[in-house]
Amino acid sequence: MLPPVLPGDFAAGAASPSMPTRLLPARWKDTIPRTRFAASLTFGVGLTRSNRSTVAGTHRVPGDKSITHRALLLASLAPGESTLHGALTSQDARSTARVLRQLGAMIAPLRDGRPVTVLGHRRFAAPDGRLDCGNSGTTARLLLGLLAAHRFTAVMTGDASLRRRPMRRVTEPLVAMGARVTEPVHDGLPLTITGGRLHALEWRLPVASAQIKSALLLAGAIAGVAVTLHEPAPSRDHTERMLQHFGFGIEQRGSVLMLAPTGSLAAFDIDIPGDPSSAIFLIAAAAIARAGTVRIEGVGLNPSRIGFLHVLKRMGVQVGAVQTTVAFGEPRGTLTAAASVLRAVTVAPAEVPAVIDEIPILACLAARAAGTSRFAGLAELRVKESDRLALLAGNLRRVGVVAAVDGEDLTVTGTDAPLGGTVVTHGDHRIAMAFAVLATQPGARIRIDDPGCAAVSFPGFAATLADLFGRAA
Repeated sequence: MLPPVLPGDFAAGAASPSMPTRLLPARWKDTIPRTRFAASLTFGVGLTRSNRSTVAGTHRVPGDKSITHRALLLASLAPGESTLHGALTSQDARSTARVLRQLGAMIAPLRDGRPVTVLGHRRFAAPDGRLDCGNSGTTARLLLGLLAAHRFTAVMTGDASLRRRPMRRVTEPLVAMGARVTEPVHDGLPLTITGGRLHALEWRLPVASAQIKSALLLAGAIAGVAVTLHEPAPSRDHTERMLQHFGFGIEQRGSVLMLAPTGSLAAFDIDIPGDPSSAIFLIAAAAIARAGTVRIEGVGLNPSRIGFLHVLKRMGVQVGAVQTTVAFGEPRGTLTAAASVLRAVTVAPAEVPAVIDEIPILACLAARAAGTSRFAGLAELRVKESDRLALLAGNLRRVGVVAAVDGEDLTVTGTDAPLGGTVVTHGDHRIAMAFAVLATQPGARIRIDDPGCAAVSFPGFAATLADLFGRAA
């Protein structure tokens, strides 16, 4: 069984209220605008010094990206009409919706503030053309697992960044289960997968990865075969919690995770919590502000996603969490953060899988902490949307911070001097948002070359960040 509530010093609260239901028409097509930041909100120049000194207010962040992907995938294979409340409407989520429509699911447009209805079927239909996953590694890898359980051939591709990201760590165990895969010479996309009759799998994961793990669990669940995985370290467990909700047997014995194909998918309603990996940007902005406190409501508090809270506390950040509800095995609640005095921190390799997405903003916080921080064992950052490790260190140096990479380790020496320079994002949304937070510091003159890439995971990020300070004016 999985822990449904927060560990340690995070308190539990009341039961979840019932969710409203709203139905949308049955045939849709999304438009996918690329959100751009207004010139008046160019980071480092658009917000006044007084507004950038104090934070205040109660805020919300967009729906959890990981849960949105998984809810869309499972709803597409659950017969009947499912409703997703609070789904993330970012470019990555739209990529998942787009390829699922190609596979026969009827999915409403992903629009802010609107529930998303999904009319699913028990099986996918063979697609007419290539399945373009955009920039979304989660879409590509999890979909590989589902396609392996279908007896047709599909070609998967993505944008230039995604085509360079490794897929063999997913395709090798799927081939061992019975799927056939034709790959390019390099380890990436495009690739061709032909599903079939799968058989049970026991596999040792090469790295701690929720995407690899989830692909294999989903393949076993849809094919109706057992899966046993040996994990080198824990990783986020949203897939396990959702499958357990549908009656699939999930058992964790130490580092061994086992799926028993005892469940079945049915149409569902889900209220998706706010993404903690988005909330940390608001927490960080509050931590380096001159004064003030902020509240972030409705945030997912899954223990496998909030390892960053423990790192923040070691850095001296005044941050807290109170759980209020649990649904689909996912706890949610309120985060609070206040202006803080920061100190250097060491993040060990064993901690990294639980904070892998938060490393950029943690490193930017370290740039304003007293002393030298060390983040060890960051090899996985090399194969994110960019070589995030090299990009992060290079951008820290560009804005005036002493930072160095030694193998898989990053060191950052804090400074209280005004920061300035141009940040090169290479389209990496977490890099853009992390340095946008640094740019809120008084005296900072930081320019982000592509701030609009934040829309990959956090639509409306610039306005939310401005509101954090604007409410204190």
